[in-house]
Amino acid sequence: MATLTFTRDDRYNAFITMLDNAETGPGKLSGIGIAIKDNISTRGIQTTCASRILEGYLPPYDAHVVTLVKKAGAGIVGKTNMDEFGMGTTTENSAFGPTKNPADTSRVPGGSSGGSAAAVASGMVRMALGTDTGGSIRCPAAFCGIVGHKPTYGRVSRYGLVAYANSLEQIGPMARTVSDISLLMEVLTGYDPRDSTSVNCPYAHIPDPDIRGLKIGVPEEYFGEGVDPRVASVVWDGISLLERKGADIITCRMPSMAYALAAYYVTCTSEASSNLARFDGVRYGPPADTRQTWHESFQERRRDGFGTEVKRRIMLGTFALSSGYYGKYYAKAQAARQQVRNDFLRLFREVDVIAGPTMPTVAFRIGEKTDPLSMYLSDILTVPANLAGIPAISVPCGTSEGLPVGLQIMGPHFRDERVIDVAYAFEQGVSR
Repeated sequence: MATLTFTRDDRYNAFITMLDNAETGPGKLSGIGIAIKDNISTRGIQTTCASRILEGYLPPYDAHVVTLVKKAGAGIVGKTNMDEFGMGTTTENSAFGPTKNPADTSRVPGGSSGGSAAAVASGMVRMALGTDTGGSIRCPAAFCGIVGHKPTYGRVSRYGLVAYANSLEQIGPMARTVSDISLLMEVLTGYDPRDSTSVNCPYAHIPDPDIRGLKIGVPEEYFGEGVDPRVASVVWDGISLLERKGADIITCRMPSMAYALAAYYVTCTSEASSNLARFDGVRYGPPADTRQTWHESFQERRRDGFGTEVKRRIMLGTFALSSGYYGKYYAKAQAARQQVRNDFLRLFREVDVIAGPTMPTVAFRIGEKTDPLSMYLSDILTVPANLAGIPAISVPCGTSEGLPVGLQIMGPHFRDERVIDVAYAFEQGVSR
């Protein structure tokens, strides 16, 4: 084992916890420092989910992905800042203060894996782990100008991930290059019997930039209302580059986009309402006041421990699941979710991958978006991939207003290799 040297100048507030040293050993990731998002369990290292309700919590075990990166020789540098429990698009919803975007410190880095993105973009680490429930890897990757991949649902074990919305979330890699994304995918994938959603589908692939004859679908809805025309122009330039490299570009339609955002927010808040019920001051977080009744103590712990956005989503989810409203909201959301899946299945019979912008705008200023609804609308282009469980990657494709823009590539289930190949082809085309 050797001790890894790394910069501790965290001027972007990318980390909640930084370690005094990081030990690296032999393996595919030997000599590489890696940052871990703070909702992924690390044995003996504080894991807070950026929430006061978990401040000081030391997990007694490592998440499966943490075990894997350690076995591969990586040195864990620390735990990165995030939106509390993964609920947000900016990393402003952190009990430990917002993270700043290295591309422009007056701007948000995206969320909820904003700390991981900032740590990579600033050069503090070569790679990081994030989680993606509705775009939480791809959004900050796009805003910070790095690469972020959401694997196919089930391809990376979620054992040890503090649950937000089980049917949507996935752990994935973040790095400055597509090659490093591919390298980390080799380490992260494989069957884990402790995760009931885990699928035995290891990744062993060298990215191939040859995309001649590949059919790339471009849904009109990905360039519709709310997408900044300047961002759209940069992304179309990126798609044109892929065409020059031999891909066939096919415009298509995805009508279910009209329902995707609503279906996502009903689903994720409902699952959050259930998952976060465990934080009651008895098993986790600050201890309950035993002089009070359980009900009084429960209310007090959750009122003081959870931030505003987390409380908002718990209440929305509880309402959607309540008697008399379950059929009106949750059941309809699942029907809409199936329409999204069906649209992707139909499109992937005609095209090999789908391309479009990752985010509808560039990174906005810290404190700019105070209306929750306008914040939720920022997720419109990323949530469909989570609803369907398909792989999706964001790769830097240029700038608008001097700020990074991301190109999103989505593919069929368990075709992460194909998605990564297209991203690699684009990256190679830009660098030459």
